[in-house]
Amino acid sequence: MSSAAPRPIAMFDSGFGGLTVARALIDLAPNEDLVYFGDTGRYPYGPRPHDEVRRYAHQITEWMVEAHDPKLVVVACNTATAVALDELQARFDVPVIGVVKPGLSAVLAVTDTDRVGVVGTVGTIASGAYQRAAAEVAPHIELTCAACPGFVEFVERGETDSEQVRVLAQRLLAPIADAKVDALLLGCTHYPFLARTIADVMGRDVVLVSSADETAFAVSSALAASGLEADGGRTGRHTFVSSGDIETFARLGRWLLGPELDTVIAYRWDLA
Repeated sequence: MSSAAPRPIAMFDSGFGGLTVARALIDLAPNEDLVYFGDTGRYPYGPRPHDEVRRYAHQITEWMVEAHDPKLVVVACNTATAVALDELQARFDVPVIGVVKPGLSAVLAVTDTDRVGVVGTVGTIASGAYQRAAAEVAPHIELTCAACPGFVEFVERGETDSEQVRVLAQRLLAPIADAKVDALLLGCTHYPFLARTIADVMGRDVVLVSSADETAFAVSSALAASGLEADGGRTGRHTFVSSGDIETFARLGRWLLGPELDTVIAYRWDLA
């Protein structure tokens, strides 16, 4: 086993959304240690100014690198990936992977018509990250993007299938439906928890794509390429940290992720 194998994979998100990526990674690489940070004390990131999200991303990554010495960091948040990934990759020696490019690769693989939709937070869509990435790797596709303010808050409350969220989805997804897309990327790690509602609104002919699985594959490939995989005979340890109420994080997180989310460690930022 490599001497680096016991080092964990670090992952962070504004709250619960990144648990979709954590779930995919636990399933794909159950032997890997994982430290997950949910910044629920300061969520949501989507409506915040980009400079503020960028500062949070640097702050969290710095803490995770210093406290846990990870072998790889996953920015499991589309907004933070969109505005801070390049800077994080330049600043830290540890490899840093985001969710934008893996998600885009996944949706491009399933479209037959080259009409693709992306939904995300206000911050993600306004950043132009998906638009730039698509122009770079697939300039021939017809990309329609829509911001969906309010989706994250519904998920963070554990309200994923109510009439209120259904009405909101019908209104916010109208531009995507009008564009006649055949594939829709859920460009926020919270949105897979609303997949049933989104699918009902979009119809059965539209394939919904989450970046979670593709990001997990990207992590696995990066570890393999650098020889940093954990020994296959071990069972990974999973540590969950929240900057908000840990009882709420444990309750909702266990419902969203599964039994691996056992206890939650509290972390408090100096917000003064």
